[in-house]
Amino acid sequence: MTNDSDSSSLIRLNIGGKKFCTTIDTLTQREPDSMLAAMFSGRHTLFQDPEKGYVFLDRDGKHFRHILNWLRDGVVPTLKDSKYTEVLREAEYYQLLGLIDGIHAILNKKKEDEELDTELTRTDIIKCIQSERVRFRGVNLSGLDLSKLDLSFVDFSYACLRNVFFSRANLHCAKFKDVDAEGAIFLNATLRECEFTGANLRGALLAGANLQSANLQDACLINSSFCQADLRSAHLQNADLTDANLEGAILEGANLKGAKLSNTNLKDANLQRAYLRQVNLRDTHLEGAKLDGANLLGAMR
Repeated sequence: MTNDSDSSSLIRLNIGGKKFCTTIDTLTQREPDSMLAAMFSGRHTLFQDPEKGYVFLDRDGKHFRHILNWLRDGVVPTLKDSKYTEVLREAEYYQLLGLIDGIHAILNKKKEDEELDTELTRTDIIKCIQSERVRFRGVNLSGLDLSKLDLSFVDFSYACLRNVFFSRANLHCAKFKDVDAEGAIFLNATLRECEFTGANLRGALLAGANLQSANLQDACLINSSFCQADLRSAHLQNADLTDANLEGAILEGANLKGAKLSNTNLKDANLQRAYLRQVNLRDTHLEGAKLDGANLLGAMR
């Protein structure tokens, strides 16, 4: 137990089991209004380990070195975005206002830079679709939120649509030829008669989407989700559906000639009258699937 206020005094800290060594000067000078400065100001009694003299704080010590380095140098650490959130939480706990402002400034700058990388904004898109024959061929729209918009008949061919939000959008007859739409979200979107030939939809979410008569020939649909999607009469020739999830999807009358269905989940899917001739179904999950009238001639099961 001590209330030593000598600024040069060595302080041993135990932060959630991690040990640190610093001085009262470091803990009090840069952020004089912080919780740490108040604790070690000499105005408060500190309870220490009687044997080794460590002051214990019940916090995760994983990021405390960044806290100390800030107090020593005044430099915001260079981290991955997810780590900034964790350090920010610690800075808020210790009431380090300068570090909090510094982290927010870095995160805001990163957000601005990401927006600059996108050629158009949601507002720009809304203005464009008010005119006829809209085309965004080859445009970088990655990360935009285009949910709930009427984008029917819009031509997105060759565009970069990575991680774009199209949830509940009307994309009837839109063109997505050869787009890069990895990780895009089409949750409950209307995609009837859309063209996705050669598109990259790896990891995309199309659950509940209406894809009746859509053309997905030669598309990369690896690890994508079509749960409960309506794919009646869809064209899926030579599409790669490896590890895709089509549980409960409606594929009635769909053409899957040459499609790759390795580890594809087709549980409870409706495949009535679907074309599955000579398709390899050995690693496909078909429990509960309806196959009445499906063309399975030469299919490997």
